[in-house]
Amino acid sequence: MVSTGAVPNLAFRRLRGQRSAGEFAAAVRRSAREIGEQVACDARYIGRVESGEIRCPNYAYERVFLHMFPGTTLADLGFSPRESVRGRAARLTAFPPPPTPHSNPDEESDVLRRVFMTSGTTLAATLGLSVGGTSAAATLPHPRRVGEKEVSAVEKAVRQIRLLDDRHGGDGLYRKASGPLRAAYELLDSGPAARRSTADRLHAGAGELAISVGWLAHDSGRLEDARSHYAEALATARVSGDPALEAHAFCNTSFLARDTGRPREAVRAAEAGQRAAQPLGSPRLQALLALREAGGRAGLGDRMGCERAIGRALTAFGRGPSDSDPEWMSFFREAELEMLEAQCWSALGEWSRAARHAWRATRLQDPHFARNLALYRTELAWDLARAGRAEEAAATGHQVLDLLDHVQSTRIRGMLAAAVEALRPRRATAEVREFLDRYKAVASA
Repeated sequence: MVSTGAVPNLAFRRLRGQRSAGEFAAAVRRSAREIGEQVACDARYIGRVESGEIRCPNYAYERVFLHMFPGTTLADLGFSPRESVRGRAARLTAFPPPPTPHSNPDEESDVLRRVFMTSGTTLAATLGLSVGGTSAAATLPHPRRVGEKEVSAVEKAVRQIRLLDDRHGGDGLYRKASGPLRAAYELLDSGPAARRSTADRLHAGAGELAISVGWLAHDSGRLEDARSHYAEALATARVSGDPALEAHAFCNTSFLARDTGRPREAVRAAEAGQRAAQPLGSPRLQALLALREAGGRAGLGDRMGCERAIGRALTAFGRGPSDSDPEWMSFFREAELEMLEAQCWSALGEWSRAARHAWRATRLQDPHFARNLALYRTELAWDLARAGRAEEAAATGHQVLDLLDHVQSTRIRGMLAAAVEALRPRRATAEVREFLDRYKAVASA
């Protein structure tokens, strides 16, 4: 849906030339792979840019476009300066920039609040629902035809949640994200879609939104809520016959089962996800699901099974990204691969080997994604502590504390607390004592 007052981007349209929007989108995806980026560009995205709905691309697209057209600037490509699109309307069309270590936490919290207020009220207004979840469907004609505007609002909410989670973690987002989720599922019950393709997109969008909100619950320690949301997404996938959504739901269910001490369930869910993903043709998705299986097998103490699953994951990952990779997998790069392997070796008690992989994850991770960087460093601190390398663990722990002003994740804080407990017997060491004292001050603040 084009925003009121949108100005068509004629410069970008000229760059497309005689190619169709779909052909140009394929060229964008190829260019992204050349520089190690993953973007889910399609003809609809190109249309949104050319219509002026997207006034400034997010950072991943910016890097891809400047790679495609060397020597140009965003202005040359017809985009507005990033600082000029930070108002309320802009937040619906261009993601805000990632925080730097010097960003103002109060300002970032305000961004979160306003983005979700905007997202929630826009979605609710679009669907004819209140933000609080009370249905206004009785005032609408019945049955109501669902169209592009409503589905786009659901898809936009999914993307906003994922971006903000990458930056901040789940604690501050979960409650704010529940409103759009309720609205999306009420929309599913409000009446038939105008077209079958629209209905399929709505089911997929609602299911992806349930998974995203489930992950926020998982990350913020609301584990039963997470389990419920993942089950809701799986049911939606089964009803709509959507193997991509089914594979995603099983992937997250496996992850949750591993984190909650149910390794056998983690293995079963990962295997089910791999079966669902077979017709999708995405090696990277198969790699991630194999690593979920490996994590479950490590929890069972099944070293041989774990190694086999890791081997399959490395082989599949080595085939590279493809156009079949789901949009939600943009986080799954080499850094995440190293992190997941580190957790497997950690579960098997091979602390030094785990630390090597966790260290690689911290080196490979894009510093813009503060949440994952904090996660990887926390895993590294734990593995170093258990490997007897207390001074290195304390130094890494300081780096985690440096990030906690920007990251709100109960899961990460729990992992850090475990690393602290592993270091307490080494308190006589000056470096360890300094870290433990700082951690105590931060934890009690």
